[in-house]
Amino acid sequence: MVSKEKIKSLAKDNLQKVIDIRRHLHANPELSYKEFNTARYVAEQLREIGLSPKEGVANTGLTALIEGKNPSKKTIALRADMDALPIVEANDVPYKSKNEGVMHACGHDAHTASLLGATRILNEVKDQFEGTIKLIFQPGEEKNPGGASLMIKDGALKDPAPSNIHGQHVMPLIPVGKVGFKSGMYMASADEIYLTIKGKGGHGAIPELLTDTVLITSHIIVALQQIISRNASPKTPTVLSFGDVHAHGATNIIPDEVKVAGTFRAMDEEWRARAHGLITKMAQSIAEGMGAECEVNISKGYPYLENDPELTESSRLAAEDYMGKENVVDLPIWMGAEDFSYYSHEIPACFYRLGTRNEEKGITSYVHTPTFDIDESALEIGAGLMAWLALNQLKG
Repeated sequence: MVSKEKIKSLAKDNLQKVIDIRRHLHANPELSYKEFNTARYVAEQLREIGLSPKEGVANTGLTALIEGKNPSKKTIALRADMDALPIVEANDVPYKSKNEGVMHACGHDAHTASLLGATRILNEVKDQFEGTIKLIFQPGEEKNPGGASLMIKDGALKDPAPSNIHGQHVMPLIPVGKVGFKSGMYMASADEIYLTIKGKGGHGAIPELLTDTVLITSHIIVALQQIISRNASPKTPTVLSFGDVHAHGATNIIPDEVKVAGTFRAMDEEWRARAHGLITKMAQSIAEGMGAECEVNISKGYPYLENDPELTESSRLAAEDYMGKENVVDLPIWMGAEDFSYYSHEIPACFYRLGTRNEEKGITSYVHTPTFDIDESALEIGAGLMAWLALNQLKG
């Protein structure tokens, strides 16, 4: 078994390389399912150390294998996402995005760089462990249907089939130098709700001659919250929020149509399916009762994320061994969504958080904001801990 001192030493030696990779990716971001240059760059990095990546998985994804001694003994997987967001970067840094309107504002550059760093470490000690490590670099985490689902359909979890998988995500709420774990249900499913309320609009001064689509819409939005308060179990977190309402009327004009869009989050697949029916029925019934009609379109997104208890506990213990117990924290349930959840419904999975916050350096912005950044010293842990977790799973 490779010692943790050896892994820490290699992580330190490779830190500048990992920072360089992260900065290249940050400066050259690409949107979901358009990660062509990113995938080519990752493939080049893998070939540079002697690996043979399988490219074109789910179009812009790729996989690779690090084979130790007796490679068929056991296979485990490590995953990183590669896509960026449609955000104009506000940071004034040397590695600022060169692609106007596109930014790595969720840390996927750090995820990919960390996995490439872990790859360099693991490849250097491959004669000292048994088994195979499958590397999964996936597209489209930020956009339905989720690149993870497409990677699975394209065989990323086959030939060889990993017995478990780890994923790492930056967390700007956790100080650099620490990581976080949560066993069991961790992140929510995410569905997009689209409503179109239709009726006969007209002059606001003669309501008796029209269908007030705006008023009807307001009744629907308020009433749908009762689905959460009176139908969802208080023991299971659920959120229904509407953030986009377009009436396109005027002070004295009631429009023929109002469009509403929102998000529905849940932690239970049976309740999730039932809620879809309740949302549809209530919205359509209220509209009909008030003289209008309502079209309901629910775009089903990612399932909830389930961290396998046994895998997560063993990974947490390995992290405590690697970093010190005081640097491993408990994570709360999180109502955000992650397409890593698809892997968690196929094989035992562990999705953990890498602390990247540094208040002294002013690095405090949350993900999906124009000023998001990371303390790059976190990449030493990002690469080293991922390699250590992989080795512990092969040993275990």
